[in-house]
Amino acid sequence: MSDAAAIVGIGQTAFGKQLEESEAELAAVAVVAALDDAGIDPGEVDGLCSFTSETTDEVALAKTIGAGDITFFSQVGYGGGAGCATVGHAAMAVASGQAGVVVAWRSRKRGARGNRPWAAAPARLPIPGQWTRPFGLLRPVDEVAMLTRRYMHEYGATRRHLGEVATAVRSHAQRNPAALMADRPMSMEDYLAARWISEPLCLFDNCLETDGALAVVVVGADRAVDARHPPAYIHAFAQGLPRQHESMVNYFCDDPLTGPAWACAARLWAGSQIGPQDIDVAQIYDAFTPLVLLSLEGYGFCGRGEAPDFVSDGNLRWDGGQLPVNTSGGGLSEAYVHGYNLITEGVRQIRGTSTCQVSGAQTCLVTSGEGVPTSALVLRGG
Repeated sequence: MSDAAAIVGIGQTAFGKQLEESEAELAAVAVVAALDDAGIDPGEVDGLCSFTSETTDEVALAKTIGAGDITFFSQVGYGGGAGCATVGHAAMAVASGQAGVVVAWRSRKRGARGNRPWAAAPARLPIPGQWTRPFGLLRPVDEVAMLTRRYMHEYGATRRHLGEVATAVRSHAQRNPAALMADRPMSMEDYLAARWISEPLCLFDNCLETDGALAVVVVGADRAVDARHPPAYIHAFAQGLPRQHESMVNYFCDDPLTGPAWACAARLWAGSQIGPQDIDVAQIYDAFTPLVLLSLEGYGFCGRGEAPDFVSDGNLRWDGGQLPVNTSGGGLSEAYVHGYNLITEGVRQIRGTSTCQVSGAQTCLVTSGEGVPTSALVLRGG
């Protein structure tokens, strides 16, 4: 399926903390915007891809936007790990002839504290939770904090290395008027002075909790040639669920710091004609700053334990870095909608329309959640 399909339309709503619209309304707005961007009538849509955690079902969305007969639909699980997979499934549907115009989307309202899943205690914990929750690992940040402490112990990483990730993407958000943190610059001193959330992770190591929706439109390569905007070809796609995986904590792996990114990367690069050395810009899932370090190593941009030195050299920054990362501000400083804004920013880089445009960018890696069964895309220009 390499280069057999392309993203030709992107759309999004405004981002905010407590938007008035429902998730279903936000989804419809983003999808219609993406179709308008692509110059495609909603009646041509015959495929839909989303998350299992999406509250807007296919029937409701199809009726709302005025879609035609739907001949392909799929959902992908595991929260933030699903984003790139929804686009990959759309590409496979198009490449195999199951559908001709596929919309993939994510709509989410998590700005209000009460909307977050850990805000309410379940009557019965799922089995994995029985090995974490009673011992104080109540939220994803607590689980990632434990892995972070292990990484620091093994490789000498410090809070300043995490702070470089946070301040780099915050600097990118300053150029993006759509970013929630667009008017809030952050220095290393600001980062180090922030309150703890779960040691060693502070406030600025955590993504934003955001209301909003985003969508993409995928068509075949033959149709993409005549698209309204330069197409972003889906050059490679992969998913990864490593053996003996335990989401977020990796308890049962031989090496808890070798997470889903490593399994996903092996399949991704095997199905690609290019490698990490050929990537011009990357959009790396950043629900938490240390996940960027783990992903840089997992996807092959540096060796094991070398990510702290890699980021400390300024390599993530748009203005001169070796690998500009999360050029719209990412989940840490633009918005956190399960990483879907990373996909749309990857498309903008290929189009040449990013607010932090990497000159001549023709290849972009986009990744989904590290720590859970995940997925990734390689996008390229024509």
